[in-house]
Amino acid sequence: MLDGTAQRRPDVRGDGGAGAALALAVATAAVLLALLVVGAGTASIAQARAAAAADAAALAAADALSGYADGSPCGLAQAVAAASGARLGACAVDGLEVRVTTAVPIGPLTASAAAIAGPPAVGAP
Repeated sequence: MLDGTAQRRPDVRGDGGAGAALALAVATAAVLLALLVVGAGTASIAQARAAAAADAAALAAADALSGYADGSPCGLAQAVAAASGARLGACAVDGLEVRVTTAVPIGPLTASAAAIAGPPAVGAP
């Protein structure tokens, strides 16, 4: 430096590739959000399927119990639940009412629903 020649330091800013890293972070967040939305939608659909299967199975069992359909109430509920793509979890006859529980698999989890069917209550509007 005393001889009149100046040494230049290399220009190091340290932000090379920051845009690519930011783009990767934004893309990762978008993919994770999309997976969350798809998972919630799938769970909602499975829950609706389980509820529809439970309703149909309970009505079919109540029809069998009242004599409008042939067969045992729980046997008919099992057949209707299976035709709806669900598994019959429980079936109980209590007087003139039938209570059923169905389940629909969502990967390793299950969505379940319950329904009760029978004659209308006395004094119901």
